[in-house]
Amino acid sequence: MAKTLQKSKIQSTAKIVLFNKPFNVLCQFTDGDNRQTLKDFIDIQGVYAAGRLDRDSEGLLVLTNDGKLQHKLTDPKNKQSKTYWVQVEGEISDQALAQLEKGVELKDGLTLPAKAKRLDEPNLWPRTPPVRFRQSIPTSWLSLTLTEGRNRQVRRMTAHVGFPTLRLVRYRIGNWTIDGLANGQYKEI
Repeated sequence: MAKTLQKSKIQSTAKIVLFNKPFNVLCQFTDGDNRQTLKDFIDIQGVYAAGRLDRDSEGLLVLTNDGKLQHKLTDPKNKQSKTYWVQVEGEISDQALAQLEKGVELKDGLTLPAKAKRLDEPNLWPRTPPVRFRQSIPTSWLSLTLTEGRNRQVRRMTAHVGFPTLRLVRYRIGNWTIDGLANGQYKEI
């Protein structure tokens, strides 16, 4: 009986925070070099990022104080799907999309198959600083859904198929998305 009460008390204090991380923000609460961190945006104590999003990437970051949830979201064995909206240099080809869907051989091995499709340019917030624009080279967008999370994987995959990433926004983790969440804003669910 005591274990049941203790367990329900822990569950009632579990926190889940969805944050739309801006470009150039570190996924930690402290930094010795005075760069922007989660502390500059989130004033909830005791939550930590469940996974990482590179400083030069934007979009959905889940924070929690629940170790089991953090493990579920980050353990590669769970194959939690994540969808990224990716702006690449050049008009993404059918061949490149097919390669991404099959898996790409990177220095650390073959990636798992991904879901890749062209995407109309999404209605996003302006990025500061803006993505470099070159008049002679077009850009295009794709939606890329992965079930693994290697270091800088999306960027390495698109570069490998000949379309370097210019802007990377994580749109979805599991069933959570950035829909209705302005850049730099968070909500507790």
